[in-house]
Amino acid sequence: MSTAAPTVDVVVATYNRPDNVRVCLEHLQRQTRTPQSIVVVDSSPHRLTADVVAGFPGVRYLRNEAGRGTTATSRAIGVAETDSDIIAFIDDDAYAEPDWLANIVARYADPSVAAVGGRASNGRPGEENEGLDAVGRLLPDGTLTGNFAADTGHDVDVDHVLGANMSVRRSALEEIGGIVDLYPGTCLREESDFVLRLGRAGHRVVYTPAAVVEHVAGTYARGRRFDVRYTFYGNRNHVVLLSHAFGMDAPIVRRYYGVALRQVGSFIVDGAKAVVAPGRTPRQRVRALGGGALHASAAFGGIAVGTTAAVRTRLGDRRPPRA
Repeated sequence: MSTAAPTVDVVVATYNRPDNVRVCLEHLQRQTRTPQSIVVVDSSPHRLTADVVAGFPGVRYLRNEAGRGTTATSRAIGVAETDSDIIAFIDDDAYAEPDWLANIVARYADPSVAAVGGRASNGRPGEENEGLDAVGRLLPDGTLTGNFAADTGHDVDVDHVLGANMSVRRSALEEIGGIVDLYPGTCLREESDFVLRLGRAGHRVVYTPAAVVEHVAGTYARGRRFDVRYTFYGNRNHVVLLSHAFGMDAPIVRRYYGVALRQVGSFIVDGAKAVVAPGRTPRQRVRALGGGALHASAAFGGIAVGTTAAVRTRLGDRRPPRA
């Protein structure tokens, strides 16, 4: 007796990128595997994205009134408002190849697979050959590898996947308690949270280079990549991630504290080196020293605030401070 093919919905979480949403939806309409539904969950402060979605018959528009910095909440809304066997998540600035969804769904033929992530092409020459043996790994020191542009040539079991191109089996997600939003600010690590928890529960997570999106990297809601704010939330959210997935007393959490504190020191050292580097103007020296100090303070502050948020989460309060 044949087994019915699993149903699949696609959820697009977005904030203030109506033009990206339009292109994303155009690509989703060209899929060789038609999803049961496409849902756009918008946390923007305006109706521009709603107007874009209205031009795509059959695509559902939902609001996330929590606003900026709540991507995980948008994903959770999308999960709650759909009922398929598989939920595929794609970022608004990720444009899917026509066979993207078909390749995602095909991997769920194995009942042990609970989550599947695909490849994100950034258009950088040679990226497909970088990190072929280190895609989506959680390292012993608590840090994560990415390399999600790598073309491994075959499917690989991984520890986490890229939020711009990922999916999950609904029954497995429900088993671990669903998506929770503990990741404000830049939303760094929000997608890694439930995927690491799936692995902890004994489920397989698979990376397949056959499911490809073009990741154009839309503008940030606030700030830019690798600025001081990014440094703060990178450390804050990573502490929360590890403590939520493994517990505050887990050795991997303690090892990450060591890594993070060394990073604080490296910011200070790099700033000091820039001050004494030849050929720099006095203004450049002051800016280098100040930049190093700012990033060191942001990193240390992120560790401290993340620890406080992790303790509160451990005690049952899932409303982390909006630092």
